[in-house]
Amino acid sequence: MERSRVAVAGASGLIGSALVRSLTADGHEVRRLVRGTPRAAGEIRWDSEGGHVDAAGLAGCHAVVNLAGAGVGNRRWTEAYKRRIRDSRVKGTAALAEAIASLEGASRPRVFVNGSAIGYYGETGERAVDESAPPGVGFLPELCVEWEGAAAPAQEAGVRTVFTRTGLVVSRAGGAWQRLFPLFRAGLGGRMGDGRQYWSYIALHDEVAAIRHLIDTDGLSGPFNVTVPNPLTNGEITAAMGRVLHRPTLFAVPAPVLRSVLGEMAGDVLGSARVLPTRLLESGFRFAFPEIEGAIRAAL
Repeated sequence: MERSRVAVAGASGLIGSALVRSLTADGHEVRRLVRGTPRAAGEIRWDSEGGHVDAAGLAGCHAVVNLAGAGVGNRRWTEAYKRRIRDSRVKGTAALAEAIASLEGASRPRVFVNGSAIGYYGETGERAVDESAPPGVGFLPELCVEWEGAAAPAQEAGVRTVFTRTGLVVSRAGGAWQRLFPLFRAGLGGRMGDGRQYWSYIALHDEVAAIRHLIDTDGLSGPFNVTVPNPLTNGEITAAMGRVLHRPTLFAVPAPVLRSVLGEMAGDVLGSARVLPTRLLESGFRFAFPEIEGAIRAAL
């Protein structure tokens, strides 16, 4: 991509901050969407849960990337917190899509990359699924369907719209692995439940590279699974963590304990999601860290 202007919502999050670093390192201008009054050049005011964004700030951007949303794994899923998870994604996406659609001519962004998640597919067991699979059943699948649907105004305005259905991101800076690394380093790591559930993961480096690939490649639109080509079971990942960190992995957390501690969110940890990045591979993307040990070492 030639040097251009990219607006990023969720720029302070795990993926967003890494994307901003990557773009600025290559000389691109980044505009960050912020809550409250903008205090620095290049900041755009928006309220994701209130459904408002300053559309003028998006004018002239080549791309808008939306990675904002309340953390799914940050706390127990009370009904109130589930509403916050939903509102921060659905209302925020709708506000951005409507703002993009309101711009005209050359001022309108050419591509809208909207975050989503492999939670779209729900429980898949040992069955491998790709982008052609229908949504699953439950809170996360229903959320993802509504989340992606909120981007309709941008699509209807003719803006190329991409959905990144992201898996578990391997990083020390955030997400599930941020919590796993200290446990495994202390020799307290182990499988969750019976360990046979599939975890579809991706290195943070490849997550950012995939987003940039989707921005840069004309003609790509719709959903893309952003996960490695060969997902592994929780037990296999546990063993790999032990090998890389040179620690025992004798401990296991029984499923009933996880359900007691995490409540409804335990289903996301114990559930099996064997998700394949078929469309991403077909588009020509190549992973730098397709294997788990390489992804772990990259995070370290």
